Parts: sequence; C-alpha cells; structure tokens
Amino acid sequence: MIELRSFDSLGGENHGWLDAKHHFSFAGYHDDARMGWGGLRVWNDDTIAPQSGFPPHPHRDMEIVTYVRQGAISHEDNLGNKGRTEAGDVQVMSAGTGIVHSEYNLEDEVTQIFQIWILPTRSGGSPDWGARPFPKGDRAGRFVTLASGFADDGDALPIRSDARVVGASLRAGESLDYPLGAGRHAYLVPATGAVRLGEVEVRARDGAAIRDQETVTVTALEDSELILVDTA
Repeated sequence: MIELRSFDSLGGENHGWLDAKHHFSFAGYHDDARMGWGGLRVWNDDTIAPQSGFPPHPHRDMEIVTYVRQGAISHEDNLGNKGRTEAGDVQVMSAGTGIVHSEYNLEDEVTQIFQIWILPTRSGGSPDWGARPFPKGDRAGRFVTLASGFADDGDALPIRSDARVVGASLRAGESLDYPLGAGRHAYLVPATGAVRLGEVEVRARDGAAIRDQETVTVTALEDSELILVDTA
C-alpha cells in the first residue's frame, strides 16, 4: 500500500515567523485519518524566518529528529547542550523524563527543517541530545542511516525506538531499493526533486505512507534528496 499525501493537502498555519506544514495531526490541525504512521507521530515541514525561532519549551517521552534542509538551526537546552546544525545535517533529542530546549534560526537567511517525532520503545530514561554532519555526497545513489534505534547501524545518531531515519540523493533516472519488510511502516518525503514509487509520483515535500511492502523501490524523476522513516 502506498498512499500519497500531497503538500497541498497538509495541515498547518503561517505564524509570520514560522510557516508550518503538518503531515500528521499537530497543534491546531486535526485529522483522524492522519494521527501517525506506525511509530511515527509527527512530521512537520517548518520554514523559520531569520533571527526567530522556538523559545524554551518542554518535551518528554519522544524521540525528536531534526533534518535541516536550508540554513541552520541553533539548539540550547537545560542540560547545557548547545549546537548549530547546518543544511544536510541532523540533530536528535531523546526527551526521556523531560527536557526544556529552544531552537532558533540565528542566521540572516530563512531556515527550513523537517522535524520528525518518533514514539520511544519505552518511556522514561535520561534526556539526551546530539548532532552530526552527514555529507550529501556520501548519500549519492544509496541510503545512509541518519538516526537509528538499532545498535548495528554504526555512525547513525541513536534514538530509543524501533525505527530508522535514512536519507539518499538520487540523480534523475536512478533507482534505489529500500528493504522494508513485512509489518513495517515507511514514510518518505522528497526534500527536493520528484520520485516514483510504483505508479505513485511523489514530488518535493509531498509525503508517501507505505506499508505491506517487502521492498520499497524509488525511481528519481528529477535529481532528488530523500528522507525516509522506517518504523514498526
């Protein structure tokens, strides 16, 4: 099963400093048919104006993955963590028993991010934060694991969930297989470009909800940058 969720169909609101689009129910947007996908609870497509952002606020019991598409995001939390994550790179926050953080665009240009929330396998645990670069060249023609709850995924940022977040860059005409497996859910969004999944065309910032597929075959219709979340 592959269900297209076009960018135009997403919920959201433009707050001036923040233009937010929600692939799933979030904040003032509610759709009973879009409450989550497997362990994936939130996928927000956020455009943040220069010199603005999210002031300090709390979270708990959620794995929050931020993929920066353009510009940079600056993080600070009550654990003393600070960091600036640039376009193409990833930060992960395990909220655990509770964390208070801020996320600001301190740049002189617009910042665009995908903010992805994944349910943890179990509640509690000490909160944590981390970030690392993922050069786009390393993803050329292949999926690279950006964040993972599986110990054998090497250099991926750790999350506390039965899930992976992977990224790939494809040139027009290239195809790539992702081994999903029975009973798993995948949600794929092209950050740029356009791809085909079977007979379904998925354009930049559209979402594709996938299940009951042993293998997901992605064919690029244009040069494309992809993010896919794989959950139970």
